[in-house]
Amino acid sequence: ERVTLIVDNTRFVVDPSIFTAQPNTMLGRMFGSGREHNFTRPNEKGEYEVAEGIGSTVFRAILDYYKTGVIRCPDGISIPELREACDYLCISFEYSTIKCRDLSALMHELSNDGARKQFEFYLEEMILPLMVASAQSGERECHIVVLTDDDVVDWDEEYPPQMGEEYSQIIYSTKLYRFFKYIENRDVAKSVLKERGLKKIRLGIEGYPTYKEKVKKRPGGRPEVIYNYVQRPFIRMSWEKEEGKSRHVDFQCVKSKSITNLAAAAADIPQDQLVVMHPTPQVDELDIL
Repeated sequence: ERVTLIVDNTRFVVDPSIFTAQPNTMLGRMFGSGREHNFTRPNEKGEYEVAEGIGSTVFRAILDYYKTGVIRCPDGISIPELREACDYLCISFEYSTIKCRDLSALMHELSNDGARKQFEFYLEEMILPLMVASAQSGERECHIVVLTDDDVVDWDEEYPPQMGEEYSQIIYSTKLYRFFKYIENRDVAKSVLKERGLKKIRLGIEGYPTYKEKVKKRPGGRPEVIYNYVQRPFIRMSWEKEEGKSRHVDFQCVKSKSITNLAAAAADIPQDQLVVMHPTPQVDELDIL
């Protein structure tokens, strides 16, 4: 048996049994159970239009997967384009099935896959427990700093750092520290957190105070504490639903030029005469020109 496939206005005549031998792929399902249950139907000429959006050059290379188990990336085709086609057709994108000259691009894709799986593990095992602890205390956001296993935090109780670090939560993990060292891994982590519904996500490297180095005396006897800072990864994220409303303040103003004391005005004027005033934006003369 032979069937004709139309991809990117190009016809491919193939034996459908090569597809049914790979039942977990899209074409395997189309010409297996899909054809048996009449879900896959040809056009009026008896041809099958498949793989919409995939170029004929890429599809020709993908057909080799069904014949030999290996896809060789054609010249002029980028690895991301080939990856997108494999994902669409439900073909595993692995080093054992993909061969190409651009090893850097291939390794980048494989690293992204590995980073996603690794971060999902870190998220469940290390990060989520700290998020839950913040939520149980009524917080709706958290700031987590990742230190190495060997880092020691020893703050002076009398002179702690004055930058809000006391609200930070700490994960001691050299593995997670190394993971976040790469900006590509941080990008993958951001996408995972966004997919999980979190907002205001920030991932980066910042200085974190570990221990007091010395104390200087300022004029007047006021002490100045110098801390040792190390550059470490941090994560900030929020699950607040009404973050805009939390920071919104309504001001009631009296529509009167004669009364300047708002408290007195509010006491003397009936409530129904109080109106909310929105200040007129100031326009620069240069903007008018």
